[in-house]
Amino acid sequence: MDIKVNGVVLRCADYNENDKILTLLTAEGGKLTAGIKGVKKAGAKLRFAAQPFCFAEFILARRGDKYTVINASEQESFYDLRTDINKFYAASAAAEAALSLTYEGDDCKEIFYEFIKALTEICNGSECSALIKFLTFALRQSGYAISLDKCAECGDTLFGKDKLRFDFDAGAFTCFECGTGAGASRVTYNVLRKLENKPYEEDFITEDGEKRALRLLREYFSYKLNFAFKSLSEYIRLL
Repeated sequence: MDIKVNGVVLRCADYNENDKILTLLTAEGGKLTAGIKGVKKAGAKLRFAAQPFCFAEFILARRGDKYTVINASEQESFYDLRTDINKFYAASAAAEAALSLTYEGDDCKEIFYEFIKALTEICNGSECSALIKFLTFALRQSGYAISLDKCAECGDTLFGKDKLRFDFDAGAFTCFECGTGAGASRVTYNVLRKLENKPYEEDFITEDGEKRALRLLREYFSYKLNFAFKSLSEYIRLL
């Protein structure tokens, strides 16, 4: 039986001499794994569909629980992501996050659409802020939301506090005095609030603020999901 899905390539891996295995994030079927044949040959008709970040309408042949791409119609290649190293690693970090936070067969339409939006913004605008917004959105959709409100321990406002902590278990900021988590900067807290369209302290939005926020997000992902966020580490190194 053939099925039609709108999907974006999160990952592609070599298989046999000329084939690849794709991991697709789709609007209709969640995350899917599909083989695609002959695409490593020069001039292969579906070569474009086996490129990272390709957004296309895929026709999949289904046999049992296995899928094979038999046709595809490209909607957007996001070509600029492959010509700018910073944009490439920002997009790779978004894809790695989507891979880690979604499961085969689960409904993840919201993450799918937000991922396409993030790739568009990374291509056309500030890749750093676009990446942070996608990471915090995907965490929230997956049940790992970061709390950016008052102190998770005492309920006091965190505005005006010189030192903060971040509780990795709770995913929440606290006062430095009443919390027990790792030290966190006031800048990180305010950058995350700004990108979530919450009120923030203007004086604590700095040039390195987004880099600080990404470092915290990398550690939070690693803590909650137990994986090395390699593409995000590389992107942070490039900043």
